[in-house]
Amino acid sequence: MMRTRPLKVALLGCGVVGSEVARIMTTHADDLAARIGAPVELAGVAVRRPDKVRGGVPAELITTDATALVKRGDIDVVVEVIGGIEPARTLITTAFEHGASVVSANKALLAQDGATLYAAAQQHGQDLYYEAAVAGAIPLIRPLRESLAGDKINRVMGIVNGTTNFILDKMDTSGAGYSEALDEATALGYAEADPTADVEGFDAAAKAAILAGIAFHTRVRLDDVYREGMTEVTAADFASAKQMGCTVKLLAICERAADGESVTARVHPAMIPLSHPLASVREAYNAVFVEADAAGQLMFYGPGAGGAPTASAVLGDLVAVCRNKLNEATGPGESAYTQLPVSPMGDVVTRYHISLDVADKPGVLAQVATVFAEHGVSIDTVRQQGKDGEASLVVVTHRAHDAALSGTVDALRKLDTVRGVASIMRVEGE
Repeated sequence: MMRTRPLKVALLGCGVVGSEVARIMTTHADDLAARIGAPVELAGVAVRRPDKVRGGVPAELITTDATALVKRGDIDVVVEVIGGIEPARTLITTAFEHGASVVSANKALLAQDGATLYAAAQQHGQDLYYEAAVAGAIPLIRPLRESLAGDKINRVMGIVNGTTNFILDKMDTSGAGYSEALDEATALGYAEADPTADVEGFDAAAKAAILAGIAFHTRVRLDDVYREGMTEVTAADFASAKQMGCTVKLLAICERAADGESVTARVHPAMIPLSHPLASVREAYNAVFVEADAAGQLMFYGPGAGGAPTASAVLGDLVAVCRNKLNEATGPGESAYTQLPVSPMGDVVTRYHISLDVADKPGVLAQVATVFAEHGVSIDTVRQQGKDGEASLVVVTHRAHDAALSGTVDALRKLDTVRGVASIMRVEGE
């Protein structure tokens, strides 16, 4: 039997995502009520610019006083889609204090200070759900937190930023340079006017921190995630990748160490074999590849951003939280019982593709090979092309520690026969 008194929802933010949340709540009100077991009512919408026209949102629901809205006491669920650290953090903790559960899409806040939010939710007996924070419409957080809760996850690797994947895909398929591909992404609305958060990997790093924390049941903060952007990726890198049967992707990689005593989280461009499922992820789509003991290999794929896809994830969380409210229960909270340390990037073991500009004369290859050997880095393949006294030497290593590779490159730069290090890229997915 359906409860007649509606569950009241406060919406913080009414931009691209928030306006879609409001629209779906209105147009699908009957379906949502049937799925939840009670009607849901949009009780207030906090915005910064009240004069902006927002179709479908009654003017009487608009307020600029977000603090008063979350303090009302009759609000059951607060949906936070304003982003950033403050005032979002204070508004969320205030909502918990006044008896409301929270649905958030705020990856930056969760990655930087998720522990505080979890603690506040637990203290006040409320839910904190955030499916929309990592991969838009793709169901990912809930499968990791619930469906795979009985399994041991060893690795999570994925494309979690649509802007960078669009740019790299265009560079790969059309031969465009980075700037040209970025301009196209901007024109199509995939890239912001300031794309720094995307192309320098900050967005993906925040998502990696969240994924690693859930997958490995330990606290991983944004500062724990190693990050490299993809602005230095060139057409030559794609040409080299193709010669190896690979393509280039900006990957978020979270791994449990072989001995199970630590974890790593990193974001950087990498060559990945064309045979790997992630290699075929095109344009602005996202995909996350999960490896677990019992479940084996799983891949989650779909649109990772945009108003409607992200709103879909928000509404899914809203339904779950509202059901919990009706049952006077809460869903899963923070699981950080393992307390595993996060190892530095120097401890990461992977393969490397190194392109060197060298003098085209006898003995160069022997010098380079000696440097690799002295630093304990084993060479898998070497390819050399030369003309008019200059040459390009491409070395692909076996798996090696990042610290060892860094020492190798430093030593190579000191050789008088090495004119420069054209590029260094990790090789993943093998």
